[in-house]
Amino acid sequence: MFQGSLVALVTPMQPDGSIDYRSLQQLIEWHIEAKTQAIVVAGTTGEAPTLSAAETQDLVTRVVMQVAGRIPVIAGTGTNCTRTCIEHTQAAQAAGVDACLIVTPYYNRPTQNGLFEHFKLIAENTDLPIILYNVPTRTACDILPETVERLAKISNIIGIKEATGKIERCTEILQRCDKRFRLFTGNDDNGLEFMQSGGHGVISVTANVAPHKMSQMCEAALSGDHALAKKLNAELMPLHTKLFLEANPIPVKWALHEMGLIPAGIRLPLLPLDPKFHAEVRAALHHADAIQTIKE
Repeated sequence: MFQGSLVALVTPMQPDGSIDYRSLQQLIEWHIEAKTQAIVVAGTTGEAPTLSAAETQDLVTRVVMQVAGRIPVIAGTGTNCTRTCIEHTQAAQAAGVDACLIVTPYYNRPTQNGLFEHFKLIAENTDLPIILYNVPTRTACDILPETVERLAKISNIIGIKEATGKIERCTEILQRCDKRFRLFTGNDDNGLEFMQSGGHGVISVTANVAPHKMSQMCEAALSGDHALAKKLNAELMPLHTKLFLEANPIPVKWALHEMGLIPAGIRLPLLPLDPKFHAEVRAALHHADAIQTIKE
């Protein structure tokens, strides 16, 4: 079952915006060696909104083939069109992913009943485990705990990525849903508290640049070693915050380029990190020993 540090993987790109598959392969091997618990591909951090359907399918297929069952692969398949979302989810299933992550429909502003019917129909059209994704700051759509409770009764809806930043959401959903339902935070800065409140892990941006330390922190938190978890999280906290100085994935892609792991490419409408933030992100990398770790 999914738990721990699940990296929301960037999509490496050349300066012209083309996908750099060689860098992608190197990132995947690094994450497996660092004991990242799962790879989430074609999500927000992977710049999914700028990927064509063909690029997404190719990206997902390549990741599945390279991972070769060593850790789970979760594909982002959500859109604001139910029919398209079903098609993307079925394509990801054909590629061999282990689960899909489906964001709430953005822009449309559905009712809670509309959200229920949206996810229910998707679930009925795939055998994949589904992880709901709630991120109201990006979607203008908030799936409420009572709706999550209804959806959790559908057998292949197995969890939620809660990116509201509210720990009380975790507590309420845990109380409403049975023990099989998995809760993940999408906010690195509250990951430790989230897991100490009963959550099962973090779908993490920080794990892109500090995978081993993030994995260790999550393992310590989930096993009850609170002293070690607190120590590691303190070392990671500057990354948890500085990687969001501009919209994700702008800072994390700059950080990975600074570490020599990927080219500098990012697609419009996003631009590279403003130079005024470079020193802050670089300092956060050093605080977590991320620069030193990769250079060694």
